[in-house]
Amino acid sequence: MLFSLGFYFFGEQLYTVLLLISSISDFIFSLLIEKNRDKPRRTKGLMIAAVAVSLAMLGFFKYIDFFIVTANSIFGSDIPLTGVPLPIGISFFTFQTMSYTIDVYRGNVRAQANFTTFATFVCLFPQLVAGPIVRYSEIEVELESRKERVGDIAAGIRRFCVGLAKKVLIADSLGYLVEIFRDSQEQSVLFYWLYAFAFAGQLYFDFSGYSDMAIGLGRMFGFKFPENFNYPYVSRSITEFWRRWHITLGRWFRDYVYIPMGGNRVKAGRWVVNIAVVWALTGLWHGADWNFILWGLMMAVFLLMERLFLSKLLERTWRPLAHIYTMFFIIISFVLFNGEGISGAMSDLAGLFGIGGIPVAGAESIYYLRSYGWLFVLAIIGATPLLKYIAQDKLRQDSKLRWLEPVLVAAALILVTANLVDGSFNPFIYFRF
Repeated sequence: MLFSLGFYFFGEQLYTVLLLISSISDFIFSLLIEKNRDKPRRTKGLMIAAVAVSLAMLGFFKYIDFFIVTANSIFGSDIPLTGVPLPIGISFFTFQTMSYTIDVYRGNVRAQANFTTFATFVCLFPQLVAGPIVRYSEIEVELESRKERVGDIAAGIRRFCVGLAKKVLIADSLGYLVEIFRDSQEQSVLFYWLYAFAFAGQLYFDFSGYSDMAIGLGRMFGFKFPENFNYPYVSRSITEFWRRWHITLGRWFRDYVYIPMGGNRVKAGRWVVNIAVVWALTGLWHGADWNFILWGLMMAVFLLMERLFLSKLLERTWRPLAHIYTMFFIIISFVLFNGEGISGAMSDLAGLFGIGGIPVAGAESIYYLRSYGWLFVLAIIGATPLLKYIAQDKLRQDSKLRWLEPVLVAAALILVTANLVDGSFNPFIYFRF
């Protein structure tokens, strides 16, 4: 627990107190819920109070300026912005503590009586700042007793190195192209599409790379965290995509928002509302701006259409065509997701289709297409299970080639280290959320 708090302190000196307050709050509320188990109304009130405290902290630090800007635009007021910075990882550790307290209220887990053990769950350093969103029940046993095995340590190191390579070698390189696009004066359809593909790749390799590192670090210390990505870019529907992308967040909204609202066991009109609410909240969870909410609602529309009639059509559609449909609208949605507000997002979307009379291509966009072509090919291959298949089903199964995988992993680590020493562009994009 102390090491994890120290780890967080290096990035957020002041807000380490906030992490402790979040831990203490849910720890106490959960013990009170356990103690008053025979009083349903009181336990429900305690659970609501615990969730309210967590949401109040998240709402203030992440959304207060968004609410002020919105109120100023609606009412014509001039309320000054707070300028309060966003604490690293607050969206993740707040959801973890809320899920714990709700699970205690539901009787799915017993309240942890040892604060050190509970605080370790909240601030466990491998996944503290950007997930996966781990539930208490998933590591309850391991918090009390676990074994560090040589095989697990080796597997954890391998997973960590692969995740670091995905983040540094692919995500950061694609992110640099995104920055080049933003700073460029050229406007062309080709450049907009290069930007769209680059951001989609950056988002995936950055976040899945971080998840790989978190899972690998946890494995080294005897924890088995849930998987967070399952090659979403091979999907043939939007529904399948969201079963494969940020899996722990999707499960969280399903179990703690969608199902309590009635899920799909309600009338059609209410079901549509449930989907819209969940995805508006999913968008808002990612960022405090209207384009995130609009992005979430866009996803809700596609999921509703697929559930009502598109899914049967997609099942009969030629697989490559279904995949093209999925990737086209996912990439479009990510352009909306990454827009600088609604107006910026609309401008980017217009650029993709040449609206406004912009040229098809320019000298700068052609140059970057040639320069980054190899990276796009590498990213496409890395977004499929091909390399995993080669490693698991070929290299590890062939005694003559088994040595090759650790050599490649070590080489990747050396290359990553050289890039980190040589460069300075290595932001974690999900720190924004």
